[in-house]
Amino acid sequence: MPATDPPRWAAPSAPANPFAAPDPTAAASTGAPNPFAPPLTPPPYAQDRQPVPPPPIAPDGPGQVPYGYPGPVGYGHPGPVAYPGAQQPHGYYGWSGMGPMPSNGMGTTGLVLGIIAAVGFCLWPLAIIVGILGIVFGSLGRAKANRGEATNAGQALAGVICGIVGVVLGVGFGLLVILAP
Repeated sequence: MPATDPPRWAAPSAPANPFAAPDPTAAASTGAPNPFAPPLTPPPYAQDRQPVPPPPIAPDGPGQVPYGYPGPVGYGHPGPVAYPGAQQPHGYYGWSGMGPMPSNGMGTTGLVLGIIAAVGFCLWPLAIIVGILGIVFGSLGRAKANRGEATNAGQALAGVICGIVGVVLGVGFGLLVILAP
């Protein structure tokens, strides 16, 4: 190395301000390695500066319709729904909707009242009243289940049975309390 060359660590194009951002074009134009580049960056290649080619196009068009988006039949769609006497616009697939929710309230109420009557038979006047209500609500819930309006026929039947047990235990305990003294 001749004596006239500056040392390798002293860059001739060093900025006047040591805190200024380095000029990336200076090192690329001279072919010298950039002293300011991070140590593990790859060298700049000519093919990296080329424009990005367009994405490939499928034979059936620029893209497929995603699942769940209204499009041609065969992409996960059932096809148009035809209702009798209804005019459907072209491409409308319709929504069949949902059936009515089951009304399970009567059967559930009958079960709860029947359990309260059977467990609380010691309070015999209250147990008789609550047991009768459990039988009534359980019967109404069972009738709804038979008509298909409810789905808890078993709960309603259990409410009727627990209500009957509560009434029988309440009457028996009441007779025991009244006739025992």
